Amino acid sequence: MVELIAILFIAFFADLFIGDPRYRYHPIRIIGHSISLLEKFLRKMGFAGRAGGLFLVIIIEVAFIILYLAASINLQGVHPLLGMFFDLYICYSCLAIGDLIKHIKPVIYALESGSLTTARKSIAMVVGRDVRFLDEKGVCRAAVETLAENFVDGFLSPLFWCLMGAVLANFLGLSPVKTAMSSMLVFKIASTLDSMVGYRNPEYIDFGLTGARMDDIMNFFPARFSLIILFIGAGISGYRPVRGLKVALRDRLKHDSPNSAHAESFVAGALDIRLAGPVKYPDALKNKPWLARGNPDPTTAHIKKTVRLVKHSACVAVAISLFALFLLV
Repeated sequence: MVELIAILFIAFFADLFIGDPRYRYHPIRIIGHSISLLEKFLRKMGFAGRAGGLFLVIIIEVAFIILYLAASINLQGVHPLLGMFFDLYICYSCLAIGDLIKHIKPVIYALESGSLTTARKSIAMVVGRDVRFLDEKGVCRAAVETLAENFVDGFLSPLFWCLMGAVLANFLGLSPVKTAMSSMLVFKIASTLDSMVGYRNPEYIDFGLTGARMDDIMNFFPARFSLIILFIGAGISGYRPVRGLKVALRDRLKHDSPNSAHAESFVAGALDIRLAGPVKYPDALKNKPWLARGNPDPTTAHIKKTVRLVKHSACVAVAISLFALFLLV
């Protein structure tokens, strides 16, 4: 358990301060490329419906967990430090708070310099909506929303499943590190599947159902725990945690996703801004219900405040996780 504590501590601060550089052989990119290849194969074999989507999830999940365990065990057999560094690399690759913030900063710089075109290009790197028609308020909303939503999906959920893996290992007498890293990978694979095939359009409504549902299930508890973490983070940041919680409890289930509006609605309430509303995607216009309706639109200053909030909240989440792991030692 001490080794897992060290790995999580180092991986968090490495991600927060260094970010997660994009390169060809990043584990998540390899997973994504494998999903794409397997999807094509399954469709070619006639599995284009729910059965194909189920096969996709099972094959990808099982294959990559086996690959991870085989690599980790073999490297540990060569030298314990090699195995530890590999596990650290996996943990670091599964956390994405620093990379998210790094991609939002160019949006802030562009808006402050008055270049809406550059701001649109920058925000397009991290959102799926059609950015061509976004005004400054729309760019600010998109930036705040992606920070809030991805705080859960990109950081809190993998951290949660890391902790759940450690708890499971403690009860079953398994390796805490390998069980925790496997648990994180299971979530990251589910999240990647959802982002690639979890669309509600004719092409993926059936094929992507299993991946989307798995992502919903695995984000369910982290999304709700995020209200506690963000409440503490908002208090540390000097914002309005009570107002954030009130708005979240009122608006958290307004979106189609059972999880995405939890953190977004809290941030909207804590910063006294409104989020969501009509959003144009490449294939259609989606009229999302407003979160914290009646509040003004966010500005560049609110993007900066959200960055501060997610940083402080991430530190709170890691501190709680490390304390929980110490109790298991």
